[in-house]
Amino acid sequence: MVIGIRPLNDFAFKKIFGSPANKLALISLLNAILNPQVPIVDVVILNPFNLQDFEQDKLSILDVKATDQNGAIYDIEIQITVRPGLVQRLVFYGCEEYAGQLRSGDLYATLKPVVVIALLKETLWTDTEQLHHRFALTDRESGRELTDTLSIHTLELGKYNLTEAELGTATALHRWLYWLIHAENYEPERLLELFPEAAFQLASTQLISISEKTEDKEMYDAREKAIRDHEWAIHVARDEGKIEGKIEGEIKTIRILQNLLGLPVTNEKDLAQHPLIELQAMTSDLQKKFQNRNHSQ
Repeated sequence: MVIGIRPLNDFAFKKIFGSPANKLALISLLNAILNPQVPIVDVVILNPFNLQDFEQDKLSILDVKATDQNGAIYDIEIQITVRPGLVQRLVFYGCEEYAGQLRSGDLYATLKPVVVIALLKETLWTDTEQLHHRFALTDRESGRELTDTLSIHTLELGKYNLTEAELGTATALHRWLYWLIHAENYEPERLLELFPEAAFQLASTQLISISEKTEDKEMYDAREKAIRDHEWAIHVARDEGKIEGKIEGEIKTIRILQNLLGLPVTNEKDLAQHPLIELQAMTSDLQKKFQNRNHSQ
């Protein structure tokens, strides 16, 4: 039987990468994404996994925040949907995290780098197939970068298309992305066989454990339901907005046709009382009358 637990469910993600006992998995993921000149060898998780976080708020954005051996701060979050303002929000929180280090009397030179990482299920940059973007403070002309300050990484998982057959020659980043996207579809033994590295074994074992532990599975299921309900509410709102736009268009068309035909022009509020299908029928009837009139002239 397949594991059936999505690592990209933020309950599962935070339990795997936000638990101090699993910090080897987080270190491996960070090194794979950032490919730093000096590898990260240790991290302290600043907001460890806490079941109460999920029990109290099933829709909050729960991130994994850590600091490395040099004091650099990392913030990783899962984004289910890409909404207007996402980029600005990532910049805002990155700046807030950077400035928030400074206390009264502290020197600016003591500020540590902040790295924001957003794992996106939807596409953010539609004009390119590039799935990993890194943004930093850089001079346009010289290319000089203000290193050790703020950087933001976006990874658009919808653009990822590596197959299992390619895993053997894939980079560490591509192996992690494959694991994050596809681990749920594997039987435990096969997943452990495909990813024999210690960090992957730790992450896979934790993922399997979620599927077997009653309390964790119940919270995972509750999180999945909350996510589905949230996405459904967004789609309903969008559909309602589309319908409202269509109604407004039909009302405008009806009034124009009535005016052209020399008929009494119905009040907008009165027309708004009719459902869309009736308005469309009225429009069709008026259009036929208008066409017939033109043909008879």
